[in-house]
Amino acid sequence: MSHVSLRSLFLRHVAQTSSAPMGLEVVRAEGIYLYTLSGQRYVDLVSGVSVSSVGHSHPRVVAAVQQQAAQYMHLMVYGEYIQSPQVLLAQKLCTLLPPSLSSVYFVNSGSEANEGAMKLAKRYTRRAEVVCFRNAYHGSTQGALSVAGNDALKQTFLPLLPGVRVLDFNSDEQLEQITERTACAIVEPIQGEAGVVVPQRNFLQKLRERCTAVGTLLIFDEVQTGMGRTGAMFAFERYGATPDVLTLGKAFGGGMPLGAFVASGELMGCLANPALGHITTFGGHPVSCAAGLAAVEVVESEKLLPEVAHKKQLLAEAMLAHPAVKEVRGEGLLLAVELGDAQRVQQFFRKTLQHGLAIDWFLFCNTAFRIAPPLNITDEQIGEVCNLLYKCLEK
Repeated sequence: MSHVSLRSLFLRHVAQTSSAPMGLEVVRAEGIYLYTLSGQRYVDLVSGVSVSSVGHSHPRVVAAVQQQAAQYMHLMVYGEYIQSPQVLLAQKLCTLLPPSLSSVYFVNSGSEANEGAMKLAKRYTRRAEVVCFRNAYHGSTQGALSVAGNDALKQTFLPLLPGVRVLDFNSDEQLEQITERTACAIVEPIQGEAGVVVPQRNFLQKLRERCTAVGTLLIFDEVQTGMGRTGAMFAFERYGATPDVLTLGKAFGGGMPLGAFVASGELMGCLANPALGHITTFGGHPVSCAAGLAAVEVVESEKLLPEVAHKKQLLAEAMLAHPAVKEVRGEGLLLAVELGDAQRVQQFFRKTLQHGLAIDWFLFCNTAFRIAPPLNITDEQIGEVCNLLYKCLEK
C-alpha cells in the first residue's frame, strides 16, 4: 500500500481528535527513535505520553510478550481464573509499595483506574462529593473528565458527574473545603497537563493530613508519574505522603495497554458487595501483565532510576542556557520548558518534525513544551536532543 493511500485511509476511517493530526507514519521504533517508511528517523521526546519508559521494542519486553502470547491470551473475565502474569505483576508491584497498598485491581488504562478508584471511595465511605484540583487531568471517560480541573475541556460534554468540588493546587487554605461529606480527593502528585506543576510547601503532606482528619480517601493519580518517570518508582515517595488509593497506567504496561488501582485489602474488599460491583473483561490481560512485569525488571536490572536526576540536570541546564527559555519545571524526565509565549511555542512546534523531533505540548499550558524521553536515553543521545532543540528554538 502506498504512503498516499494509507494516509488517505487514515484520515477517512480513523476517528480524529484534532483538526490537524501530526500524521507521522511510523513503521518501526527502537530505543528512543521512530522510523518512517522513507527511513527518516525521529527522536521520541514524548515516550507515547510517558508510556515507553524503557524505550521502544526493548528485547526483554518483546520476549515476554511473545512468550506469553504463545502460552495463552484472553481466558475469562478478570478475577475468575488464576493467571500467573497477573499474580506475578501484582506481587512485584506490592513489594515496591508501602504495606497499606497491598491489593491490585487491574484495568485497561489510566482513565479506567481513576474511574475504579472513585467508585471504590464512594462505596467505602458512603459519601458522594469528590474533590479535584484546577488544571488536573485524569482521563477522558465521563467520570474522569468530571474531575478534570479545566472547564473548557468539559463544557461541551455537560452534564457530567454531580458533586465535584475543584480546588487550587498548592493552596493550603482551600484544603478546609474537604469535609465529612467528601468521599475522596483525587490529585496528581505532580500536575502533568498543567505544565508540570510540582507541589510546594509540603502541600501533599497537608492534603494527606486533612483527608485523614475528616475520613476522606486520598487518591494519587500516578498514571503519568508512576513507574520511574520522576526518578523514584512512584512520585509520592518524594513528598512524604502515602495515598489510600494509587492509580497507575501508561508505563505500567511496558508499552501494552494496562492500568491498575491499588489499595488495602480492606478497602478493595467492598467491591465484592454486591458481587461484581466492579468488573472488566480485558483488565489485567495476561500479555499486558507479562510486558509490565518485564518493564519493571528492566528498570531495576538496568538501574535506570539512579540516573534520572543526572539526565534531568543535563537537559535542564542545556535548555536554560538558551535565551528563548524562561524556565524549566519538573522532576526527573517529566519536564516543561517554558517559553513564556503561546505563539512562540507554535512556531517551535512547526520546526520540530523538520529537525527530526517528535515532541508534545500540554493540554492546559500553551506557553511551554514537554520533554519526556524514555528513561534509558543516554548522555550522548541527550546531547543530540539538545542540539536539535536548539535548532528548533532559533528565532
